[in-house]
Amino acid sequence: MPAQRASAPALPTLGGKKPSYRERVADALRAALIAGELRPGEVYSAPGLAARFGVSATPVREAMLDLAKEGLVDTVPNKGFRVTAVSEKQLDEYTHIRSLIEIPTTASLAATADPAALEALRPAAQESVTAAATGDLIAHVEADMRFHLGLLALAGNEHLVEVVRDLRKRSRLYGLHALVKAGRLEASAAEHLDILDALIARDEEAVRAVMTRHLGHVRGLWAAE
Repeated sequence: MPAQRASAPALPTLGGKKPSYRERVADALRAALIAGELRPGEVYSAPGLAARFGVSATPVREAMLDLAKEGLVDTVPNKGFRVTAVSEKQLDEYTHIRSLIEIPTTASLAATADPAALEALRPAAQESVTAAATGDLIAHVEADMRFHLGLLALAGNEHLVEVVRDLRKRSRLYGLHALVKAGRLEASAAEHLDILDALIARDEEAVRAVMTRHLGHVRGLWAAE
């Protein structure tokens, strides 16, 4: 499957905050990482990436510095930025932290979340399934992000949402290409609908079980490539 052209995506704006141009460029660069356009170990210059994305070099350079703070790239003096690799140990640690946060938080929503607010997340859940089925990795990851962060936002803890957002950025969801080819990404995405159905049914035990299985699958996706 050919890599898809990345562009500054229209990501969700939790709390009504509109992304800055710099943030949108950073989102586009993350999308390029997900789509396989930017590869670990490769060095990219800000002018070269600017030409590739059709923007000026300044916001690209600023965005790459933001990605460096997140550990996604390293600065290479007089050359640009090298995309960092993520070790198996790091992926295990990210998954563990996400499990500690997301499983109990999401399970607790079975007793507290407004059913209408939960239903409002169904389009994002369905979009993740559709994108997975068509092999649109960028759209899948964006919908997946909207769904999971939208769920966590219902708990009312903005700091918790930001912690998980950072973990997701650092993990980069390795292995998506292999999962699309194997036909397994769609099944993983469909678990979003299972999570919603269990929440709306107020079945906390089922929510916990599906979330545990889902995050286990996510770690499997990272290891698949």
